[in-house]
Amino acid sequence: MKILVCVKRVPAPGARISLTPDSRSIDARHLSFTVSPHEECAVEEAIRLKELHGGTVTVLTLGNAEAEEQLRYAISVGADEADLIAAHEIDIDPQATATALSDRISDLEGGNGPFDLILVGNESADAGGYQVGVRIAHALGRPIINGIKGLKVENQTIEARREIDGGFEIYRLPIPAIVAVKEGINLPRYPTLPGRLRAKKANVRTVDYQHQAGGLTMVSLATPVEQQTATRVLGRGADAAPAVVDLFEELGLL
Repeated sequence: MKILVCVKRVPAPGARISLTPDSRSIDARHLSFTVSPHEECAVEEAIRLKELHGGTVTVLTLGNAEAEEQLRYAISVGADEADLIAAHEIDIDPQATATALSDRISDLEGGNGPFDLILVGNESADAGGYQVGVRIAHALGRPIINGIKGLKVENQTIEARREIDGGFEIYRLPIPAIVAVKEGINLPRYPTLPGRLRAKKANVRTVDYQHQAGGLTMVSLATPVEQQTATRVLGRGADAAPAVVDLFEELGLL
């Protein structure tokens, strides 16, 4: 199988996000970065499929030069090839992102035939737009299913499972197809020492980003209001009983 995985470099989940003084970008001076969690699972799923069916796994990203770190990480856990669309812009909207990725995919497929399977994360950990995979599928004219937590390939058909309340749904798509997977479809592996050495020596193909205007214009960013909680000690032992009764009355429980 020929599999391609689109990944994104994002701030590590749980990190405290601060903005630059002009509120137009994230202050990354004290942040660590990683592969978006859904896409980390997509890389793992691609490697597992390669181990079952043979073939190759290519990882692709649009980002700055530092995004090469995430591509090399994917190689260290089992991917074969990596492509970086080098962009100097910090924020590229989903429409422009999908255009750049689909154009590069078409270039990679030219003369070599289509990828059997393209995997994307269900949504990125930072923007959470849920758009890029669908836009790539539309541009390439291929079927897509999202929200997937189970995947099998048999007889040129992809069987994808999506969890729903009280059960799950099964979808079958003809190859070539695109699947957006969710975190939890698998447990990603850690890189081995040989894998890290191989990733360090690997060639990451780099092409320049050809900007095409998207459908959105970023005006400014804003951080959500932080919710703070406080603990109040009502008393200790029997002395706390009157305060507890008063609290129950405030809550309308008495």
